[in-house]
Amino acid sequence: MSLASVSDILQMAVEKNTSVIAFNCIDYNTIYSVCHAAENVNKPVLCMLYPEHHTLNRWIDPEGFAAAVKDVASTVSVPVAMHLDHCYDFNYIIRAIRAGFSGVMYDGSMLPVEENIANTRKVVDVANAFGVSVEAELGHVGMAATGDNATDDLYTQPAVAADFIERSGCTSLAVAIGSAHGFYKETPHLQISRLAEINAATDAPLVLHGGSGIPDDQLDEAFVNGINKFNVGTEFLDLYIKTIGEYTSQDKGWILDLPTYLQGKLMSYLEKKMELSKF
Repeated sequence: MSLASVSDILQMAVEKNTSVIAFNCIDYNTIYSVCHAAENVNKPVLCMLYPEHHTLNRWIDPEGFAAAVKDVASTVSVPVAMHLDHCYDFNYIIRAIRAGFSGVMYDGSMLPVEENIANTRKVVDVANAFGVSVEAELGHVGMAATGDNATDDLYTQPAVAADFIERSGCTSLAVAIGSAHGFYKETPHLQISRLAEINAATDAPLVLHGGSGIPDDQLDEAFVNGINKFNVGTEFLDLYIKTIGEYTSQDKGWILDLPTYLQGKLMSYLEKKMELSKF
């Protein structure tokens, strides 16, 4: 089928009181695996591009990413949308919109709240003209390696979240409730009570970042308490690298067979992860 919009998939998640899972992708193998795993379990899915995977690591640019997602999405029957993950550059966001992304994230979470609101509003005003949804972030979803995910002072405040959504006009809001990016040193503990308060105070879909390593039972609770989009990157891309190492260590001697081997391993992981979504 043709590409779905991020807004439509988020609305599906709201109606089902669950979360769509969004995966950071870096090339055709990851995009193919995400889309076909979603097809196999009959779930909608989001393919995300993190700008630094292009600008710093030189994996794929927005135009190439968009072309690959459009191509693979046309071969499956489930809704697939593409979203720009954490972006701080207004011009890069415009570039992604022009490439065909139906969802973008402006991350001003490290700025003072008023500046975050003003910058997000600027992105929203442009994105609305193209029918593109805008995700913002409030609170601080830091790095697991530093352990700052356990700092209550960095968590999203319900009243501030409600005001932020109203004034910025964002479509969805990433919240800080105890998750972090990267691999956790210790088992994370999401503050579900805080999430429930944020959910009660707001009327926009909420987003949970730092999805690698959060226990499934906590995710189940988060999904029924307002999380409608859940991001996964670290453990998915770590599996990608480990699988390449596994393939080369077997001395198969034929590099052209790597994609099918890689996609098979990735899809097995993805299908299991996607079962957390109760569509």
